Amino acid sequence: MDKKLAIPRIEEAMQNAGLNQAALADGLSVSRETISKWLKSESFPRPDKLLRLATILKLSFSEMVLRTDINEPVVAFRKARGTKTTEAHYTRARSMGNMLKHLTPYLPFDKLAVPPVLKNPVNDYDYLQEVAQRIRDEVGVSVDAKLDFYHLIQYFSQLQAVIVPVLWGSKERHENATHIFLPESTTTWIYLNLDVNVLDFKFWMAHELGHCLSPGLRGDEAEDFADAFAGVLLFPHEQAKKAYIAIQALNGAGRQINKIKEIALHTAISPYSIYCQCNAYALQSGLTPLSLKPAIFQASTNVNREIPLLSHHLFNNTQPDPAGYITKSKECFDTPFFDVIGRYLKDTGKGPGYVQTIMDVSALDARGIVAELT
Repeated sequence: MDKKLAIPRIEEAMQNAGLNQAALADGLSVSRETISKWLKSESFPRPDKLLRLATILKLSFSEMVLRTDINEPVVAFRKARGTKTTEAHYTRARSMGNMLKHLTPYLPFDKLAVPPVLKNPVNDYDYLQEVAQRIRDEVGVSVDAKLDFYHLIQYFSQLQAVIVPVLWGSKERHENATHIFLPESTTTWIYLNLDVNVLDFKFWMAHELGHCLSPGLRGDEAEDFADAFAGVLLFPHEQAKKAYIAIQALNGAGRQINKIKEIALHTAISPYSIYCQCNAYALQSGLTPLSLKPAIFQASTNVNREIPLLSHHLFNNTQPDPAGYITKSKECFDTPFFDVIGRYLKDTGKGPGYVQTIMDVSALDARGIVAELT
């Protein structure tokens, strides 16, 4: 068993006591950075500091410290804009992960070999370029060519990752993607919401691939690495250099943004991602970065509005029935998920309740999926 702080309970006690991080740091004779790391679960207090913390916040040891299983599912979210992740979101996702453990014996993966991951992943320009080139070589795409959806899907299976395409709607949801890593089986389960813009979806797939390659990273460090990796993988140095030169040669922000939009539609990458990669190239090369904020944000929004949701593209603007949803998901994402869950349901006699929990869908949708799979 491992230990970690019960962050929501501690933050609630701080609020009740009228203490911010600075005041708590003073009371414990530690730096504010130390308090910040504790509250981000990046470090754990020494025994003497833990005792003092309990005294200040008037909490018992059991209230402050959670004991966790080393094989507890590791969860990360791709949040919808403007939402806040709460402990309830993590609890729900970990519950899904614990139920996914029952499916691992049915997976068509090598049971003896650990999937390949990066030894020491770091958010460094040259390092990320090297990783991106290696992955592109493995899927047969040069660094100056367009990386497509099927290239990403091809690589997920090598990492023992299971894609779970879901229809979670386009609004009023906390997350658009959920990443669940199961340490005991070294398998990763990636829930991807199909009710999103195509360009965003492509970036999220690359982002999740970054998580799969760096399972040892946690928290903000993991998210920053996955974001940086996704940008470089989709739009590496050679493409960023070519785009930067073409954009920089144009006079006026309007013409520059139109050029970025043209490249975005050609490569199926968000205008903002292209902008960021061009500037990463410029900074690395000692050149003047592009200066197109905040107009580039509106440009990205406008491009997204012109492109239908991925679900509309896959299902011809109709709401699919369970059979159509399962067939298209297997066909497009080459995922073993539905075959695996079908075998498990038949072997165990589990019903819609299991599917409802494991896929986080409505009871009606769960009944339809079970009927189709069994």
